Amino acid sequence: MSEVREKAALAKSASAVLNTLTTKQKNDALLKVASALIERNQEIIEANNEDLEHGRQNGTSDSLLDRLKLNEKRIEDIAEGLRLITQLPDPIGETLEVIERPNGLRIKKIRVPLGVIGMIYEARPNVTVDAAGLALKTGNAVVLRGGSSALSSNKKIVEVLHDALAKTAIPTHAVQLIEDPNRSSVDEMLKLNGLLDVVIPRGGSSLIQTVVQNATVPVIETGAGICHTYIDASAKPDMARDIALNAKVQRPSVCNSMETLLVHEQFAALHLSHLTEHFKDASVELRGSEKALTYVPWAVPATEEDFRTEYNDYILNIKVVSSLDEALQHIATYGTMHSECIVTEDEQNAKRFLQEVDAAAVYHNASTRFTDGFEFGFGAEIGISTQKLHARGPMGLPALTSIKYLVYGNGQIRN
Repeated sequence: MSEVREKAALAKSASAVLNTLTTKQKNDALLKVASALIERNQEIIEANNEDLEHGRQNGTSDSLLDRLKLNEKRIEDIAEGLRLITQLPDPIGETLEVIERPNGLRIKKIRVPLGVIGMIYEARPNVTVDAAGLALKTGNAVVLRGGSSALSSNKKIVEVLHDALAKTAIPTHAVQLIEDPNRSSVDEMLKLNGLLDVVIPRGGSSLIQTVVQNATVPVIETGAGICHTYIDASAKPDMARDIALNAKVQRPSVCNSMETLLVHEQFAALHLSHLTEHFKDASVELRGSEKALTYVPWAVPATEEDFRTEYNDYILNIKVVSSLDEALQHIATYGTMHSECIVTEDEQNAKRFLQEVDAAAVYHNASTRFTDGFEFGFGAEIGISTQKLHARGPMGLPALTSIKYLVYGNGQIRN
């Protein structure tokens, strides 16, 4: 039996046990895991350094190395995410609806675990803990397949998880890590119907499309983030500057960072040249539309392909538009239904933008960087869904549940 099938089968057997555990048992286990991550953070950092050194030798970009990097502060944040999950209501068993039928049947709709979640992701070792924590809190087992560039980090993290879980009511085999770095292990996971109940990809557009196009197991699609900020004519210059800079440079390697800045021509005439000096100071390479280049002559001309690219780097497209309608059309053409922002003091324009933009999260006067499970109060997230079925936006605990109907009778039969 292959590693993938063997570990998925172990996770499947664990899911039956998880379904019987109390909220307290699950919370106690997650708190032990959080403490273990802090206590053994130096081991994790040492393993992570191996991955970082390997990445540098292979020419990995600084922005992708930033995604991969773990330090004491980031491990503390990961552990805090687990602690926050324990403070959130347990959705399992929650009664969503009660129906009383004329024939006396009483039907109760409740939340139940999905079962076994397959998680396929890239060089983000924090996802290993986030996914495990959210899955276990909702009574799901999880099979993790991280990117080969984070293999040492993930192996050490899962070792710490297993050692901590061994002292709790949660079976250690509820969390499985696929260590085979070959593409074939992903291909096998995508077709494990009967063992995996759902697959969730988290990463770049290439990974996501591979999963969506090849899986026979149901998929919750987490989309690429080609996110826009539109600065309207009435925007306050200081607010526009702060939001745009935060959306691009606070952490450019993540999916909710801004890739294209749209600027109304009236704002551009007064403020764009000054605004872009701040991006220049932050070492952001600018690629501008024809109109934008008249205000930012040091920018590189932007191509059609640039507007379709998720850079995850210190690169930004700038396009000057003549109206809100032109901005909306650009977003409809190039956006990935992730996160979009308008900076404006015009309430009518804000209302139109919030209503008409088709995205998982739409912002008025706030940075797109807030599209995050932690920032939304979910404790952590297993991904940001850009699809419309089952879950959309940051996926916290309720997104990892299904439903069951409990039907109570007293001898009814159907005529």
